[in-house]
Formats: sequence, structure tokens, C-alpha cells
Amino acid sequence: MLVAGIDAGSNTVKIVLMEGDQILSHRIVKTGANSLNTVNDLIQQILEQQHKRMEDITAFVATGYGRNYIPFATSQASEIFCHAKGVIWSMPQVRTIIDIGGQDTKVIYLDKTGRVADFVMNDKCAAGTGRFIETLALALQTPLEEMGPLSVEAEKEITISNTCTVFAESEVISYVAQGLPKSEIIAGVHHALVNRLVSMARRREIRRDVCLTGGVAKNIGVVRWIEKELGESLKIPEEPQLTGAIGAALIGLDKATKG
Repeated sequence: MLVAGIDAGSNTVKIVLMEGDQILSHRIVKTGANSLNTVNDLIQQILEQQHKRMEDITAFVATGYGRNYIPFATSQASEIFCHAKGVIWSMPQVRTIIDIGGQDTKVIYLDKTGRVADFVMNDKCAAGTGRFIETLALALQTPLEEMGPLSVEAEKEITISNTCTVFAESEVISYVAQGLPKSEIIAGVHHALVNRLVSMARRREIRRDVCLTGGVAKNIGVVRWIEKELGESLKIPEEPQLTGAIGAALIGLDKATKG
């Protein structure tokens, strides 16, 4: 039985094609100006690679920011449940999930059976999200993929006092003009994001094991600051951006099996 999951995020689109509970293929690309065109292109790429047709897919479940704008999806599902299901599929011991997306950050708390018990979300401000790092990377004229390695090279951090992304950008530009070490500024950027994130996460009980998902999970600087603030190691999926799409596909598999 073929099922597909799509996580149509504000920043990236992720698609997973599964046969049963085995991943056949996946794609991750920037959303672009027209998310539906991006989705269509990705599906065609995957189907051609697997020598399949659209009619072969039993269930196509959409989640994420643009889930309601995909006309051929058989159903839509909450990001919270998709991320939880996608993480538990590969890491059944996880009980707290931190997902740092492009425009929102979610902390999902699971019960002892791995089901969603509660969650908190920051979706009103870019601070504490991937957009915060992207904006300040541009201000620092530093490629996003270099932010993490530079951060861990810093001997100390320079405090970023503003929690607003716009004001933090001005603060960073001021530090650059002063000739302060870029690595130390970046360490301060990462710590500022993590402080906001951990403060939000501690509104509920953080239970072990803790998993970090989303594109920011590939940033070693952010990972190390979270581990330092929480006092424990993070579990990170092999491809941390795919958990929502995997969860969506698995939800589709459950529905198709029961139906």
C-alpha cells in the first residue's frame, strides 16, 4: 500500500512516499513563491523515480502551514500529531519534542504511551524560530550552514539583549561595525534563541528523552546550547526535517488500513 505525506511549511516543502512503513523516497526543497507548483514538481519527481502514478497512492495526507491548499490531498492533519507520530516511529523512547520551524516553534509533550498530552507554540514572533537565525545570518553575511560550526569555535559569547528580531538585527550590525569576532556574535545569537525556546518549553514538565526536529536541528551551535540549558543530550532523527511528513504518511496508512 503506497501512502504519501507532505509537510508544506512556510520555508520548505517536505514529501515522503512510503510503502507500508518503509520510506521509498523523499524530497526537501525551499517552498518558493508558489507552494502548489513546488509540491506538484516534487510529486512528479518522486513518482517518476519510483515508476508509479498518482492513482497508485492510496492516501495523501497534508500537514504544515500550507496543508489546506493542496487540492489532491485525501486529508489534512495537525502538525502536532504528525510530528509526534513521525518521531515515535523511529524513536519510541522520546517523551518531549522540540520542533524549530521557519515561522513557529513547537514543544510537544507526550505521555508514557507516546501519545500527545500537551503542547506549547510560539507562532506570533520570529524570535525563537528558524527565521531569527536566517535574518541574522544575512546581517552577518554568513551562509546559514556555516553558522553552527562558527558558533562552536567561539571562546565566549556576545550577549544579544533584544528579543525582537528587527532590533536584534540592528544590534548584530552594530557589533559587526565594532569589529567584534563573528564567531562570538553568532554564539550570542544562538544563545538568545535558545533562552527564549527553553523558557517556553519549561511551561510544562520536560520529560526524557528529548528530541529536536526541524532544519535548525542541523545547527550544531543551537544543539549544544539547548543541551547545556536543559542539562541533557538531545535525540536528533537522521533527517530532522522529515518527521512531520513521515507522521502524515503514517496517519494516512492508519486511515487506509482501518478504512
